[in-house]
Amino acid sequence: ENGTVDSWTVIFSPDGKYIASGNRNGKVNLYSVETGKLEETLDTKGKCTLSIAFSPDGKYLVSGAMDGIISIFELESKKVKHSIEEHAMPIRSLAFSQDSTKLLTGSDDGHIKLFDVAAGTLLATMSGHTSWVLAVAFSPDGEHFASSSCDNSVKVWEISTKQCIHTFIEHTDQVWGVRYNKDGTRLISVSDDGCLNVYSIPV
Repeated sequence: ENGTVDSWTVIFSPDGKYIASGNRNGKVNLYSVETGKLEETLDTKGKCTLSIAFSPDGKYLVSGAMDGIISIFELESKKVKHSIEEHAMPIRSLAFSQDSTKLLTGSDDGHIKLFDVAAGTLLATMSGHTSWVLAVAFSPDGEHFASSSCDNSVKVWEISTKQCIHTFIEHTDQVWGVRYNKDGTRLISVSDDGCLNVYSIPV
């Protein structure tokens, strides 16, 4: 459908039927892929939606806002299940575990937090970056996760101990994205230094 949208971030639903976009007014809009029409608007109560993610099982959508509010929506009801205020600054990145039970958040406050999705409770706060956390990603097996930051580093963390087990320092500028491959043997990062780095995992 022709026209303009107010959108800061965008993602497909796991079943490919919807596009979710977060806007500057703190809303998340759900569009039909087939028709291009707006199907639903979810109100996060936050200021400017910077990040959004669907759970792999398709049951939840989560948004992260400029003011640090995390909103977990149940997609069947389109209602907020949990509104979480554990970060003091903008939420740049969100990631679900493959089994959809855990949620990682990365924020400008320099912290990474791990939540239980069903309960909406904080399980752990992990600190190690010296600047904004720009991206977080679960490993496919759910035993590790990676993070990247404005401090130019990429870190690999162990879920069971909540400890950083390795730091990559090859980048010379802020690292905006980090992702695992399908089998978790490779990690990729992209930075303002113009480099795209691929790492072997485990390190």
